Amino acid sequence: AKKPGENAVDIAKRVIDRFGQLEGTYIPEGVEVVITRDYGSTADAKAKKLISKLVFATGSVVLLVALALGWREAVIVGAAVVVTLAITLFASWAWGFTLNRVSLFALIFSIGILVDDAIVVVENIHRHLAMGGKRLLEAIPTAVDEVGGPTILATFTVIAALLPMAFVSGLMGPYMSPIPINASLGMLISLAVAFVFTPWMTNRLLGRVDFSGHAHAAARPSGLQRFFDRVMTPFLAGRAGRRNRWKLLAGVLVLIALSLSLAGFKLVVLKMLPFDDKSELQVVLDMPEGTSLEQTARVLNEIGQYLATVPEVTDYQVYAGTSAPISFNGLVRQYYLRDGAHQGSIQVNLADKHHRDRKSHEIALAVRRPIQAIASGFDGNAKIVEVPPGPPVQAPLVAEIYGLDYEGQIDAAKDVRKVFENTVDIIDIDDSVEYPSDKRVVVVDRAKASTLGVPQSAIAQALATVLEGEDVSYVHGDKYKYAVPIRVRLSEADKGDLQQVLALRVRSLSGALVPLSELVDVEESSRAYSIHHKDLLPVVYVTGDMAGETDSPLYGMFEMSAALAAQGGPLQWFFSQPDNPYEYSLKWDGEWQVTFETFRDMGIAYSVGLLLIYLLVVGQFRSYLVPLVIMAPIPLTVIGIMPGHALVGAQFTATSMIGMIALAGIIVRNSILLVDFVNQEVREGVALEAAVVRSAAVRAKPITLTGLAAMAGAFFILDDPIFSGLAVSLIFGIFVSTVLTLIVIPVVYYGVMHRRVDRIRAAAD
Repeated sequence: AKKPGENAVDIAKRVIDRFGQLEGTYIPEGVEVVITRDYGSTADAKAKKLISKLVFATGSVVLLVALALGWREAVIVGAAVVVTLAITLFASWAWGFTLNRVSLFALIFSIGILVDDAIVVVENIHRHLAMGGKRLLEAIPTAVDEVGGPTILATFTVIAALLPMAFVSGLMGPYMSPIPINASLGMLISLAVAFVFTPWMTNRLLGRVDFSGHAHAAARPSGLQRFFDRVMTPFLAGRAGRRNRWKLLAGVLVLIALSLSLAGFKLVVLKMLPFDDKSELQVVLDMPEGTSLEQTARVLNEIGQYLATVPEVTDYQVYAGTSAPISFNGLVRQYYLRDGAHQGSIQVNLADKHHRDRKSHEIALAVRRPIQAIASGFDGNAKIVEVPPGPPVQAPLVAEIYGLDYEGQIDAAKDVRKVFENTVDIIDIDDSVEYPSDKRVVVVDRAKASTLGVPQSAIAQALATVLEGEDVSYVHGDKYKYAVPIRVRLSEADKGDLQQVLALRVRSLSGALVPLSELVDVEESSRAYSIHHKDLLPVVYVTGDMAGETDSPLYGMFEMSAALAAQGGPLQWFFSQPDNPYEYSLKWDGEWQVTFETFRDMGIAYSVGLLLIYLLVVGQFRSYLVPLVIMAPIPLTVIGIMPGHALVGAQFTATSMIGMIALAGIIVRNSILLVDFVNQEVREGVALEAAVVRSAAVRAKPITLTGLAAMAGAFFILDDPIFSGLAVSLIFGIFVSTVLTLIVIPVVYYGVMHRRVDRIRAAAD
């Protein structure tokens, strides 16, 4: 554990250095020291890798602008990105965030949207200069003013989509908060940079560039103009245009329905977070209660011998009858309390992921069956525990059994465990019910003890000495800081034999030695169950995990819920806290609880974001209908997101949802630019049909550039196991929705507004 604000990398290095100083002084010779895990070095390696990705993502965006507009414009955008990132990092530090994996991912994710404002401003200045007839100092204010309103509105729509995610509750809240907060801060800063720094930089770099040669080319219809004229004309004027617009709408709705059906057919698997590729695993072993420490160690050593044959395993540490150093899982699963003789664990360290072909999850799947076979051969239960990619939970699948009677809860838990065992791909099944174990109560026969002259305290002390030991003297020495006690007790083998224990003789008041067996009676009994409680209610847990092709505990939970419903019986199951916990009932917990809370809050954040976007657009366009047209492309993102996940074989996770929410603001920005340009053209007297086509032709370049910039930033996080869902959502969602937006939005806007525009012009005439 470290103090807030301290650097884990520096702390780990100082601890290692201090340990080296202790060797030869406090650590005697002959003691070998091996560092098995160094989370400081892994954190440092991950941070450096992400910083390099941040640099490459910025460079790719600058290169993209250079190819599309020119090297001077690329320098302007690159400088704007550097300034924006520098101020954003300062603002993030002032907010209290540290430079960690999530905050760095937030910056990489934000690269694509931080440059949007600068690209739109630079591209529009470039377009006005290419049109000719204006000096640079005259073109800059006009160009910035033309896109100023929609750019401000578009920036706030992106913030409105992202910022509500900062209020996600539960364990995922602090984990996710750097993404919406850093991205929102960056958007505000990028807006200021685009309106202040970018025009100044443009004046400095483009002041001496001659654009007169572009004026004649700009006067001729461009290739984009001809393309959109050919594509959109069938959807515009006349009865045929109206019929084609309805066909277009029907086609889009069919594509959305087909995309959503991919999740229903499990072609896209829904999961909280995918497994990360870590360099460690943990084997947790539970033997039957009463198992000796030696037997537990024997089973752990046999498992260790098998692990030594796995090529990716570099080393392992065995902990028998004691807890291993606290791990990320142990924070919730309370592994630090595992100190019984029948409990043990193995910490398994793997080679660096760059030096092995299989991911850690693949290795865990491969070794699970052999390890469980070894443990089951000794009546033990071994579980392979992976480092969770998100918040740790007690187990991926947890069934909490409530009821009025604890014995009845145990019986219900046994039935639920059978459902776990009969469900395909459910693994690592366990429960909190303890094995029944015998108990022997030694009762002093007071009458005999009194007759033989043996005090009861002497009998109790003798038993305590035999079982626990007693310090009879101390060893003192110059090399010892404290006196070393000399403890007398029976061997472990003798303590395990009750007859041997009771053969011990105690001295009576008369001086005679009397065996304990003549002074006590032994009553056979059974050990009481440990009763687990949650929220002050007794509870029995049944836990498990899911492996296989689907590899998502949510599907296993729904399958088991259906099996329980088909069985009937008094046991009722719930996805939330039972209405009456004093009836026999089951509540699903584990990964489901985190998933439910996260997606519930993100769904609420998505809804709030859409409402804020609608209100912002209403305030800008003074209409309740136009915002619906502008927000129409938001559902189009699904056409790219779901097939994109299916195409690359990625699971739809919480980070995928973050990308989907961010897309709502990004895509609305494109719609605003299109609709605002149509309105400008109409106000200047251009026919609505021509304005609609021209809006797509003129705004296609900045819209495509900003979309490609966001996709370029996302490409650099595509290889990360956790954030790949975010990258897939952005890449495929932006690609498909941008292409469709350039056609759908102008056509829909024409279908909604052409009659109103005709009436206004008729009234004016």
